[in-house]
This record gives sequence, C-alpha cells and structure tokens, in this order.
Amino acid sequence: MAKWQQGELIELEITDLTDTGDGVGKWQDENGNHRVVFVPDTVPGDRIFARLVFVKPSFARAKIKELLQSSPHRIRPLCIVADKCGGCQWQHVDYQFQLAAKRNQVIQALERIGGFVSPPVDPVLAGEDGFNYRNKVTYPVGRSATGKLIAGYYQKGSHQIVNLNQCPVQDQRLNPLLREMKQDIQNLGWPTYDEKTHSGLIRHLCLRIGRRTGEILVTLVTKEWNIPDVGCIAQEWLDRYPPLVGVMLNRNSERTNTIFGDETRLLAGQPFLRERFAGLEFQVRAETFFQVYTETAEALVQQIQAQLSLQGEETLLDAYCGIGTMTLPLAKFVKEAIGIEVQPQAVMQAQLNAQCNNIENVTFHVGTVERLLTELSIRPDIVVLDPPRKGCDRAVIDALLDYKPQQIVYVSCKVATLARDLKLLCQDGIYRLTRVQPADFFPQTGHVEVAAFLVLSHLSGGKHSFTKTRISDL
Repeated sequence: MAKWQQGELIELEITDLTDTGDGVGKWQDENGNHRVVFVPDTVPGDRIFARLVFVKPSFARAKIKELLQSSPHRIRPLCIVADKCGGCQWQHVDYQFQLAAKRNQVIQALERIGGFVSPPVDPVLAGEDGFNYRNKVTYPVGRSATGKLIAGYYQKGSHQIVNLNQCPVQDQRLNPLLREMKQDIQNLGWPTYDEKTHSGLIRHLCLRIGRRTGEILVTLVTKEWNIPDVGCIAQEWLDRYPPLVGVMLNRNSERTNTIFGDETRLLAGQPFLRERFAGLEFQVRAETFFQVYTETAEALVQQIQAQLSLQGEETLLDAYCGIGTMTLPLAKFVKEAIGIEVQPQAVMQAQLNAQCNNIENVTFHVGTVERLLTELSIRPDIVVLDPPRKGCDRAVIDALLDYKPQQIVYVSCKVATLARDLKLLCQDGIYRLTRVQPADFFPQTGHVEVAAFLVLSHLSGGKHSFTKTRISDL
C-alpha cells in the first residue's frame, strides 16, 4: 500500500471543492485513518492517481498524475491555456456545478464557523454561462526567453507570465486592445519590469470598460514617469480606438506585489469612463474599486433593495461605501443615506456621483468605520456593511450591538470572515439571520460574494443559543 510521504503515488476519489478551487479527497492509510488531500484541476466525481507533493500529518497537497475516471461534471475548458493560467481555476467544471459548489461553500462556512443550523441560503445569483463578463483586467508585462513582449496572468503558483492575446472571461471588446497594444509596446522597445532586479519600466497593462456605455480606459503602470514617446502613443491609441476615452499613466516605483502606485496622471483624453449601474450614471477611474461583473453586482443591489422593503422614512448607513455603488441606488428609497469610506479619493468620487445623479439626501465621510461609527449623531435604522476580506473590526461589531439598527445587510467577499462576524452579531439573540444571498461575481473561480440579512430579534432582551436552534425558527 502507498505510504503517506512526499513523492508517493496514491489512488483518490475527489468529493468536494475548496474556495481556492482545489479538489478535495480523503485517503485511508493501513490503520484506517483518513487524511485529507487537496488536488488542483480536479472535479468531484473524478477518480485519479495523485502524486503527493507536500505532506503533513493530517493533510497533503498533490498533483493529478492520471485521470482514471472522469467526473460527470468535468468539461473541456474554453481557453487553450486554462491548465496553465492562474486567472481561472474552474474552467474544467460545469458552470451549474460551480454554482452548486459555491452555495455549498457558504452553507458549510455558516454551519462550521458561524454555528448556524440549516442556514437560509438561496441559490446563487449568476449570469448565463460565466464568460465574457470581466469589465476590468490587469496584466503583468514581461519578456519571453526570446525577448518577445508578453502579457497575461501568472501561471498557477508562480510569477511566470502566461502570454495571452485574448481571454474568454474578459469583455470581448477588450481583446483587440490587448493584442495590438502589446505589439505597439514591443515596437517602441520599452523595457519591461523585472521584479527580481527591480529594473525596467513597464509593469502592468490595465484595461477597463463600461459594460453599458462601451467606454474604455487604459492605464500603463510603470516604474518611472519618464517613458519615451508615451504621450504620442497615448494620443495615437485614442485616435485609433473610438471607444477609448482616456489613457492614464500610474507610477509604482516600489518593490511590491501591489499593482498601483499612489499617483496617476492623464496622458490623453479624460481620466474616467462613464458606466450606467442600477439606474444611475457613475464615473469610474483607473484605481476605482468597482465590481468586475457589472450585471451580477447590479442584480445583488436590486435584491438588497427589495429585501429591505424600504418605505422612504429610513436612515441608512453604508459602511465601507467606496464610490457609492450601493449607497446611491439605495438612497433613492430612504429619507437619508450616509456613507463611510477610509479612502479620500473614493469619497470625492462618491460625492461627484451623487451630484451627477441629483441625489441630495446623502452625505459621505472620510475615516475608518470603527471610529466614525461611534461618532454618529443619529442612529441609523439600516446598516449596510461591505468590509474588506478580513471582515469587520471587533469595534464595529460592538458598535452595532450597541446601536441596534433594525436591519443589517452584510456583504462579503470572504465567507469565512462573514460567518465569524455573523456569529458575534447573533450569538446573544440580538439579531437573527433571515436570508443569505450568494452571488457569482467571479465565474470560473472559487470565489463567491454573499449578502446576509439580519433583523433585530424580538429575543434581544435575553440570551439565546442560536447554535441549537434552526435559523428559520428564530
């Protein structure tokens, strides 16, 4: 029988998928002990020979050596480099099964981490087929062994660039720009950045499109400002591509994996594109955070608005509000809306977007949520949370438990931290979880966005052990 050690070949059946995209199987040793094995590029239902590449006492990571029996959910990837490129993890997984797997991830996290019993998780909001959806792509730029300019996503588990001239998950209107701009940069002879030596100039090529307007914004991320003839090529691109409305230059001179530096300059055209979202018009800049799947993000906002049953008399607080993509659509249905955001540039854009849409019942404030939440002069009826992946600071949870808004909507891009924070909000019976709506903002990957709806419980006057009660019965 095979041994539990690095380099060993084991037979394995894949039974689950992780949120990072790997398949999961359990291997039984000669003593009857089960060890968990994580294998990329596999699908539940696959039976494989796998080579152990990293071994710990209770789990291991492995690579597929031979596919013995194919899962009924396994399909041929649409992209010819899907097995190499790190941009997608699940192109070999049937899309409907991807959605089922993501819903299951949410349920498992809420049960295992949050302690909820039979959490009320809806089917995943999704588009048609999971392709041609990304409104923004950011490609590292480099050179091949022969000196040819390449751009694409990094190979899985490395910083080796997989060269692309088109990508099936990005908006297909961006493909000609990717292909031809690479050729222009090659012809100009601009040196590409080498992260090992911290030399060269061109670091990333960033493309962004308004899905509804078709307007495109291009940004070059460079190590230095002084790029030969960059102004001329920017104007040439603007003349050559009618949908292109602006070309930007961003400087990042640091040794870092962060893409954008602190300053961006306009080379040609205008510094933003226009996008229509949830019945409003937004100005979106190069560095602006804006969900990459416009249509599904809009559908989630509509679900939030409908679930809240707004009557027009409420005060709504949108924490971590960004440029107001949730604040402004919801402001149309409440008496007053307040946005909190730590980035001053985002708040300036949110204020501008409010003015452009003639929305006057909203105010935006710069600062951390944990500080400003305790300084509010009014107590909101509804709080919308959309924190970064690390979730809410404990001070935010404590402030909410003190304020006790009637409803909380917690939007999260990491279900583990969502489950942790929901447990804190619900554990004493102050809030009850009424609905969980997953949304597929990143098809062909293991990532899932989630909106969880909490209401102030009639049990808030006493203790309640929610882990022993069905959520639907609270």
